[in-house]
Amino acid sequence: MSTQRLSALPPGRFRDTLRRLFGRAPLHLVIIAMCIVWSVPTVALLVSSFRDPRAIASSGWWNALFHPAQWTLTNYDSVLSARGMSDAFVNSLIITIPSTLFVIIVAAFAAYAFAWMKFPFRNPLFLIFVALLVVPLQMTLIPILRLYSEITIEGSVPVIGGNFFGVGSYSGLWIAHTAYGLPFAIFLLRNFFGALPRELFESAHLDGASDLTIFFRIVLPLSGPAIAALAIFQFLWVWQDLLVALVLLGDPKLAPMTLQITNLVNSFGSNYQVLTAAAFLSMIVPLLIFFALQRYFVQGILAGSVKG
Repeated sequence: MSTQRLSALPPGRFRDTLRRLFGRAPLHLVIIAMCIVWSVPTVALLVSSFRDPRAIASSGWWNALFHPAQWTLTNYDSVLSARGMSDAFVNSLIITIPSTLFVIIVAAFAAYAFAWMKFPFRNPLFLIFVALLVVPLQMTLIPILRLYSEITIEGSVPVIGGNFFGVGSYSGLWIAHTAYGLPFAIFLLRNFFGALPRELFESAHLDGASDLTIFFRIVLPLSGPAIAALAIFQFLWVWQDLLVALVLLGDPKLAPMTLQITNLVNSFGSNYQVLTAAAFLSMIVPLLIFFALQRYFVQGILAGSVKG
């Protein structure tokens, strides 16, 4: 609020406005300080990835802000060409995008059924799905690995390095990530779908609309925030996954960026500049996804928290 507008206010309102502004100042300062503290590691990683190895060994990352001549693209060239990070980047996209889309599609249909369709054992089944949220992922790896190892399909078409559903294929990893992501996805979307006004569905049924028509014409257009929030969560989880890919992907040519960075840490732990460049490359896509969908994020995570 400008100084002229403040001075034009009545004395009582002027004091109340000043009290509100200065009363929120500590909260704003705390939030700004937290943002700065959380941003410092990311900025340090970005700056270090552009520095010469000798400069990294001799001075702190903040010195590069005052000496731009020390910046170089050698680290990124080394990571993308010599270390195979460019192929790992493509592999991560091939793994993450279908795993995210499959979860959204399956969870949306299931959430609509749990929210607005009547069928036997609807509530117990939904409780079972919610209960799966507390099952540790690590407990399922050995049974799933044994199951995948026993699956062989005669005459199946290889999918870039393995049987269609077996270990060492992208499709096997897509199925695993979809199964792991469904409990939370169904829980989130079901809460949002259930909070939609019942009058919309009653009017649509009176007009003769089927459940598929209601789902595609009413539910999906109104559920953009929840679906966007789910896309952010699922994309970040799959993109940052190391354990599932390490267990289910046996071919190094199919390794995502997380596995490739792990190999860099094991083999080139002393080359700090190479690790910073690789780590920042792995952060680019999640940051772009988050900033592109951030306006839906808060709406989506609060989906279904208030009904009516």
